[in-house]
Amino acid sequence: MSVPDLDLQRLTDQMKGMGADGLRLPPPVLEMMQAEVRDYRPAGEDGVGSALVLRFPILETFQNPMGLMQGGMLAAAVDNVIGPLSYLAAPPSVTSQLTMTYLAPVTPDLSHIDVEARLVARAGRQLVFDATVRAPDGRELAVCRASQTIVRGKRAAG
Repeated sequence: MSVPDLDLQRLTDQMKGMGADGLRLPPPVLEMMQAEVRDYRPAGEDGVGSALVLRFPILETFQNPMGLMQGGMLAAAVDNVIGPLSYLAAPPSVTSQLTMTYLAPVTPDLSHIDVEARLVARAGRQLVFDATVRAPDGRELAVCRASQTIVRGKRAAG
């Protein structure tokens, strides 16, 4: 699988030009989760069809009392793929809704999960993403639908 050449400084400069000063790339939570970019597929001018895949190791610190990956950490992994994809495919945006459906547990015997997010629709300031969480063998463990709202840039005084 090809790993994209994501120039974080170029991306930061691009986002600043759209009114998002002060971004920290990568964000601390993404570093803490030890995510690894696996694939990035840009799409058309409106970004619809763009996709990003990140791999997250299964860390003991993410386990719930039963030894499974906590659902909130799965949601954090998904949000940590949708967020960067939104910045790559559209102007800066924030999550307005995120709905997770858990299909199978993420057990401690798994070495990692792969999360793929896709921008599936864009209407005005609204973005819609779908994401899939997969085990190393390709089994679907969770799916997500998320909405984001493009934030307005700062207006010039005057």
